[in-house]
Amino acid sequence: MPDLILKGGTVVDGSGGPPLSADVALRDDLIVAVGQRLSGGGSLDCSGHVVAPGFIDTHSHSDVKVLAEPTLPMKVRQGITLEVFGQDGISVAPVKEEERSAWKQKLSGLLGDFGVSWDWSSVGGYLSRLRAVRPLPDVAYLAPHGAIRQWVMGGEDRRAGPEETAAMQALLRLALAEGACGMSTGLIYPPCCYADTAELMALGRVLAETHRPLVVHMRSESDRVLDAVEEMLRVARKSGCAVHISHLKLAGRGNWGRVDELLGQIERAQAEGLKLTADQYPYVAGSTLLGAVLPPWAHDGGTEATLGRLQDPAARARMREGMADPGPADWDNFWSWSGPEGIVVSDIPSGRHPEWLGKTLAEVARLRGQDPFEAAFDLLREERMGVAMISFSQDEAVVQRIFQRPWVNACTDGLLGGRPHPRAYGTYPRILGRYAREKGLVSLAEAVRKLSSQAARAFGFEGWGLVRPGYRANLVVFDPERVTDRATFAEPALFPDGIRDVMVGGELVVRNGQITRARPGKVVD
Repeated sequence: MPDLILKGGTVVDGSGGPPLSADVALRDDLIVAVGQRLSGGGSLDCSGHVVAPGFIDTHSHSDVKVLAEPTLPMKVRQGITLEVFGQDGISVAPVKEEERSAWKQKLSGLLGDFGVSWDWSSVGGYLSRLRAVRPLPDVAYLAPHGAIRQWVMGGEDRRAGPEETAAMQALLRLALAEGACGMSTGLIYPPCCYADTAELMALGRVLAETHRPLVVHMRSESDRVLDAVEEMLRVARKSGCAVHISHLKLAGRGNWGRVDELLGQIERAQAEGLKLTADQYPYVAGSTLLGAVLPPWAHDGGTEATLGRLQDPAARARMREGMADPGPADWDNFWSWSGPEGIVVSDIPSGRHPEWLGKTLAEVARLRGQDPFEAAFDLLREERMGVAMISFSQDEAVVQRIFQRPWVNACTDGLLGGRPHPRAYGTYPRILGRYAREKGLVSLAEAVRKLSSQAARAFGFEGWGLVRPGYRANLVVFDPERVTDRATFAEPALFPDGIRDVMVGGELVVRNGQITRARPGKVVD
């Protein structure tokens, strides 16, 4: 007999197929039946609402926040029931004990601090800590390439030798055995950016052996984006692994007209048989570490070396020259895309200067009595690189074109410290309300598919992402006429409208829009 039946709703099952009026029966943590007039157990009236599979966030930065606030309300109240941590090749494990403090500081701008003590070294140790805090949503973790490379080679800007490559492969195998669901890399972030294509191929072969994805922030999302895609196609061909492109975009006005070329390049590779997917957030601004504005050479040798250069007038002059160059670049030049008027300070984890949060670099520079370059350099130096930014660089029409491709699923890419990007609170309702209902870019059924089963398929999460018997009972109940985002860049921490109930493993974790006391989340490998 079922424990609970969701009765009278419109089931949008995540497959992309047509909605149907049906009941959904749950027992323990599974869906056991979908059909008409089901009976037995308790019931939850869903009339006038859609019943959909729980949404999956394939690019999350809640790795540290979850340890301080396991309920993750900003995600769960969007309908997100599974989050994937360990993104961009730079996350919390593995990390050597003697490097733990420095690595924590390095990542504070990306992941926040939240008063969390780091007491792990391995991926297995971090996942044990996750299980101990009993997260509300399901969670998964990608082994970060940069953390693995840092363990083996430190922050050195050079190619890996054969023994070092073998050591990285061994560390990746260990991380996968301990529960990682794949590997991420961030090829604009040190030390990932020091890897050549051969290194990625070698690690990709380990992923192919275990049928796990390589999740990649590409080497360029702007002037050299087509070259960056081609690099990942070579990795996929030579290694045999599936490749998932993180937050696919075209940054910089001069690149917006290349969208057809970009999409065609990817779809020709898919027709060739390569396993290639992507995710995307529905906004024209991104968010990352402020240190990403510096040229790659400025990061060589790690944080201490970078801080030394930020005190060297000659090095600062060289940085300024590279950042100010408006021409096509062989690195992702955030300064060129956005300028100081389009870069917003979103988090300073030290807690100093809260009055600067939400202000552009141009405004911060005026408050400091400096030019924007000097203000950026000094802020990074004073905060030991621990600063996050929001960067405006994209075009809404291009964002929408990419979103419509069937192989693209949604993600938040949400940084949670300070004054966050609104995507951390609004991505999924924004897609349902604005992109599906208001603009008609896709049908409701297709939107739900892109928020659920497409994400599960890309990451190999079998048993997640559909409203079908035998699948995990992660479900969202929402009002299709009301669902929408409320978070804006001016007020980013506003919860959405229209998400009534959320279930994880058959337990109500959101009821009538409010977080409950249930904590049924599990670690997914």
